[in-house]
Amino acid sequence: MLPDLLRIGAAAPGFYQALPWILSISVASYLLGSIPFGIIFSKLFKLGNLSEIGSGNIGATNVLRTGNKFAAFLTLFLDGFKGFLAVYIFYSFLGLTAAQFSSIFVFLGHLLPIFNKFKGGKGVATFLGIIMALNFWLFFYAGLIWLILAFLFKRSSLSSLFSSSFTLILAFPLGLENNFWVLILLVIGMFVSHRANIVRLFNGLEPKIGE
Repeated sequence: MLPDLLRIGAAAPGFYQALPWILSISVASYLLGSIPFGIIFSKLFKLGNLSEIGSGNIGATNVLRTGNKFAAFLTLFLDGFKGFLAVYIFYSFLGLTAAQFSSIFVFLGHLLPIFNKFKGGKGVATFLGIIMALNFWLFFYAGLIWLILAFLFKRSSLSSLFSSSFTLILAFPLGLENNFWVLILLVIGMFVSHRANIVRLFNGLEPKIGE
């Protein structure tokens, strides 16, 4: 069984029996994560080409720069929901190990979507959806930290980087040590996807929320 994979170990015969499950979970999660809701809603609401607007990103923050708040909300919600849905389903039916593989690949799908020539979003909403499926309180505290920092500094990228990093600290008091390696990979992905934002933050050029 896939939930027992961590106890079986990579050298055991059970690992090879689980490989088809791992591959199926990874591919399904990646494809779901690859759905570019920002592009879908920008076309549906005739908002123009997102690659030529603002940062050129397909996420909710850049959709908001078109001036359509409803389209931005839908993008934010569904980018988060696809992360939640993939992890929740696999967690419910196949256990923690399945959910962990799903977490990595649905997030990777959002960052590098096959449906948009591997040009994806920053991953913030999808990250929050994933951790909500893993543990509600982890999601609650990370979201609360994001809101506080966004209110204080008006920088979405800064709030996202700090709130995602805090999940590494929160994991231990919440008893999520088994998910720590997953959170590390997700946070690394967040920093990689925000590398241009980090440069702008250091140079004082990062736009405020709503600009």
